[in-house]
Amino acid sequence: MSTQDDFASLRCSPLTENLTDDQVHALASIAYCRRLIDQELLIQEGHSDNSLHIITEGALAVTRDLGQGSEYTTIHVLRTGDMAGEMGFISGRPHTATLRSLGQTQVCSIERDAFELLLNDHPWMVYRVMQNIVQVSQDILRRMNSQYVELTKYINRSHGLF
Repeated sequence: MSTQDDFASLRCSPLTENLTDDQVHALASIAYCRRLIDQELLIQEGHSDNSLHIITEGALAVTRDLGQGSEYTTIHVLRTGDMAGEMGFISGRPHTATLRSLGQTQVCSIERDAFELLLNDHPWMVYRVMQNIVQVSQDILRRMNSQYVELTKYINRSHGLF
């Protein structure tokens, strides 16, 4: 993909909300946008990679290892506009889940080291991006909490019978 394509993908993302075009160009200059094939791993549970991934098209399954070999369970689905790896991007800690693409998915990735280099020349942009990361993370958490509540209601109504 070209830098112009990366700019267009990032411009449509919640990551760049309230940023000027010049600021988005600065982000696009350090971003790497690519297409994942169906079931391709983006993030592996337990590994660190210090990358922030913005889903610009498609979906990612958030899965956890069941501890039984190759079995895993999907705990959530991230969609276009969501971010992935944001906690590891900020904290540097290992990921708590595996993310794999559902169908063809496009992601734009930003490495923390490259992002930090923008701090001196674009401090306000870095601040806004961090605000946007927190807002998108809160939205994802709200959706997950809502799904958990709905699942709990279903299990209680069915008395745990499936």
